[in-house]
Amino acid sequence: MKYNIVSAPSYSLVELSLNSGESVIVEPGAMAWMDPSIKPKTEMKGGFFAGITRKFAGESFFLNTYTAEGGSGTIGIAPGYSGDIIAKELNNETLYMERGAYLCHVGNIETSATWEGFAGTFAEGMFGLRVSGTGLLFFGSYGDIQEVEVNGSYTVDNGYAVAWEQSLDYTIGRSGRSIRSFLFSDQLICHYNGNGKLWIQTRSPRNLAAWVHPFRRVKQKSD
Repeated sequence: MKYNIVSAPSYSLVELSLNSGESVIVEPGAMAWMDPSIKPKTEMKGGFFAGITRKFAGESFFLNTYTAEGGSGTIGIAPGYSGDIIAKELNNETLYMERGAYLCHVGNIETSATWEGFAGTFAEGMFGLRVSGTGLLFFGSYGDIQEVEVNGSYTVDNGYAVAWEQSLDYTIGRSGRSIRSFLFSDQLICHYNGNGKLWIQTRSPRNLAAWVHPFRRVKQKSD
């Protein structure tokens, strides 16, 4: 199996060249194009409970498996947003990532929800995604992705965190502790501690939504 990430970092898409018999597990809706030799199959990876936990984490209940049958073939896979894609080899390792970051994988990798605590309720969500096993993982971002080597501590706005290694501990809290912070919804931030890699995105979907909000169409009330 070979892969190539094209149009990075703004409008990234990963092209996978599969040999006959090889498969890739893909988030539903992410397949952009494929050769006739690539055959799809939709199933609940890991069973019903695993599907439920993925749904809690903002991913799909079902996953699609695309297999090259009767010869090699190419498949194009893209996220639903404009941004970058990272390819990460896992060797019996675990990554944690925010909602919507997972794209696809090849190999023996499992995905499940992880609890982020009540503070996450007002951020990107209470649940994130735990990805573990051995294989090749692809995940994406909104905007470019910057890889940070954390050695000690690091602070990131919750809307910019994409993924981090299991060796990093983290907590989520508000940027301030005053009454004003509570009333006016100061930003939620992630505090990372330890040694390991952290991937952050250069744009925040939440900030985009806030910027677009004043320009939305509003239905006029009739007298």
